[in-house]
Amino acid sequence: MGKIYYIIGKSASGKDTLFKELLARIPDLGRVVPYTTRPMREQEQDGVDYRFTDEAGVKRLADAGRIIELRAYDTACGVWKYFTADDGQIDLEAGDYLMIGTLESYEKMLEYYGAAHVVPLYIEVEDGERLSRALARERQQAQPKYKEMCRRFLADEEDFSEENLRRLGISRRFCNGDAKHCLEEITEVIYNGKL
Repeated sequence: MGKIYYIIGKSASGKDTLFKELLARIPDLGRVVPYTTRPMREQEQDGVDYRFTDEAGVKRLADAGRIIELRAYDTACGVWKYFTADDGQIDLEAGDYLMIGTLESYEKMLEYYGAAHVVPLYIEVEDGERLSRALARERQQAQPKYKEMCRRFLADEEDFSEENLRRLGISRRFCNGDAKHCLEEITEVIYNGKL
């Protein structure tokens, strides 16, 4: 039976970069693309970074009972939804998968698939470095959304509290100050099949 390796961490901790590197290193990992209603950023592609949809698309999947987990954020730019759907992307009989999400989405995936099949990969980066990375990324956008960047940064402190991490049984952390070393550690976990 396969596993879902679930990358979680605060914003700008390097999750997307690690995700892409891990898929390149371990081509047998299945890739699960989450859904969102937020606008597509420059450089993003539909079906690659996210499956971009609208409220009608969310309703269709919800009415069909296909949404595993859904988060709605009242951002500085309006309400944005992020979610995972049972849309055929995951078949644990066929192999292992790699996903990125939040602590909240990780918890829902645990409930849906069971702890034996969902492995947390919690990524950490020093807060000053994260803020610097977030600012650099936002400056590259045609219309930077600094207010939303700050909201996400502050919300992460509450979302990823030590209490929440303990409650979900997340004890191992992967420090992404040195991306190469972090990638090696995670690769080892995936090849060994356990934390």
